[in-house]
Amino acid sequence: MKFALATPAMNTYPAAMAPWESNAGGAEVVRYARKADALGWDWLTLSEHLVMPTEMKEMMGARWCESTAVAGVLMGATQRIHMLTYILPLPYRHPLLLGKQIATMEFLAGGRFTLGTAVGHLEREFEALGIPFNQRGAMTDEYLQALKVIWTSDTPSFEGKFVRFKDVTIEPKPVQKPHPPIFIGGNTKAAMKRAVQLGDGWIPWLVTAADLPECIEYMKSVPGFEEKADRFEILVTTTAYQVDDVTHGETAHTDIAGDRDTVLREVEALQKAGATSVQVMPPRVETFEQCLEWIEWYDHEIIPQFR
Repeated sequence: MKFALATPAMNTYPAAMAPWESNAGGAEVVRYARKADALGWDWLTLSEHLVMPTEMKEMMGARWCESTAVAGVLMGATQRIHMLTYILPLPYRHPLLLGKQIATMEFLAGGRFTLGTAVGHLEREFEALGIPFNQRGAMTDEYLQALKVIWTSDTPSFEGKFVRFKDVTIEPKPVQKPHPPIFIGGNTKAAMKRAVQLGDGWIPWLVTAADLPECIEYMKSVPGFEEKADRFEILVTTTAYQVDDVTHGETAHTDIAGDRDTVLREVEALQKAGATSVQVMPPRVETFEQCLEWIEWYDHEIIPQFR
């Protein structure tokens, strides 16, 4: 089983932010990444929004870092650990630009990037960027196909509804072959189908161990699943949330700050339900040093039980 560790201070989201994060900066984030790199964590996950509608600032927080910029900095500061965008809304980037950014990071860092992506959900964010919200699913499907062409062809060309290019050369190519892993986020059947048909893994949101088997059964019914079943990642967050879908307001409760047996039971339940990997969100401790101590405790006490 693999373990992804959420990177703190990427946002000021009130429902998940620890007291020390509001005043944290690059020094703390780099130190955190290096600590995780020295331990046994597999990925650092990187959240993002490009803009936050003013009316949602109090609920969602004002600060949201851009995930590919963070990935580049942290890949340069570490040696082993992989970066996973969690989640990069794909319609926000032209495939030629995003493909170049990711390939460049891989070229410089020897691979180590996983694209966690989805269609996006904040309509006002789409409006600010001038991107049609009601076409985000079709755009995502097309952009995923275009990215694979960009990363695998010496002379890429693509003719779609939303993106077209031909007679271009784009290098460097990614280090990971045939291309960096692509994990698709979202809980709808459309998202799960997209994950099977166009991705290498699925990142559900707000899915519990009780809900997971039904989702996996649906994905097994999608043509193409069997061919990739042995390498298809299902990454589930260990934190249990209750969410109002209308307001996106959250009240959070997590077992991950609890005693060792409670933590082990939670991860074991997800594994038995079909998760191949988990994302762990550090508890809302008071200080940065306590946070570093906790991720080391988790590395020593929990991760070895699932290797």
